[in-house]
Amino acid sequence: MSSNAVVICTWGTDRTGLPAGAEEVLTLGSKLCRSLNADLNWLTLGESAPGIPDAAAQYGVSVLQQIEDPKLAGVPSDVAVEALAQYCEQTSPRVMLFNQNAATRTIAPRLAGRIAGAVIMNATDLAAEGGTLQVTAAAYGGDTHVLYELAGEGTQVVSVTANAVTAESPNAGASPASERVSVDLGSVEERIKIVDVAKSEGPRLEDAEIIVSGGRGLGAVENYKLIRELAEALGGMAGASRPLVDEGWVDSSHQVGLTGKITKPTLYIAIGISGASQHMAGCGAANAIVAINKDSEAAIFKHARLGIVGGALALLPELIRAAKA
Repeated sequence: MSSNAVVICTWGTDRTGLPAGAEEVLTLGSKLCRSLNADLNWLTLGESAPGIPDAAAQYGVSVLQQIEDPKLAGVPSDVAVEALAQYCEQTSPRVMLFNQNAATRTIAPRLAGRIAGAVIMNATDLAAEGGTLQVTAAAYGGDTHVLYELAGEGTQVVSVTANAVTAESPNAGASPASERVSVDLGSVEERIKIVDVAKSEGPRLEDAEIIVSGGRGLGAVENYKLIRELAEALGGMAGASRPLVDEGWVDSSHQVGLTGKITKPTLYIAIGISGASQHMAGCGAANAIVAINKDSEAAIFKHARLGIVGGALALLPELIRAAKA
């Protein structure tokens, strides 16, 4: 097994036939390998997604590695941390790269603790200079960015913020070698048992090209139907700020923000949303933001390409009428 490599670690399968965010971390991983003159390896926990071999060849992956064990079904955190710690002990990678999601937020920091390595979450870019790893990461809910420099030996753990990187157009390349990595998970017992899993069907907010989101400016729960109606008229999906989810107006699958969905639509329409940094972390990567708020000093206008000062309930019916025309 190759050591001192940059390793992409993924699991599961997205609608594209790849793990969620795989092409984004492959883009950063390829870039970093060129700076470090290191190999790029791709480690899969559990069953391998069908699109992995082709994507690996296109992004210049040297070795496809896989850890399979019945205990890894669903990637429970205790088992995943143990498997990855054993993998790092066997292979001594330079960097372990993850796409950030709910599971990674638990697994990456614990892995770093187990192997006595540094961990950086919310990463948006990677580089290397003189053997020193440089990681740019979002801070304060995305309001600012910080540059970390990680020197010295040992494995560094980096988790890349979803939708923070534009995947490069890959090039055709040679098929990578394949390896099965053996680990012993016999003594690991998961301490937290999942007894019920929330299920969602249909399109995902993270994949939407157009999102219409509502906030406190809607005034009352019955007015959220106007957000749904406008989103449907535009061929998009309805989103919401965290206060609406906390108040029970909509379920958490609609929440956009740091603790909700991280989106990257072509068009994001924010109606009655103040523009707090936690919310902008979930929509700031949109190609264009349109903001509607009766407060002309609302922070959302700093991020918007187009801003309309006015009441949501006065403007929404007109927008719906225009969208349906």
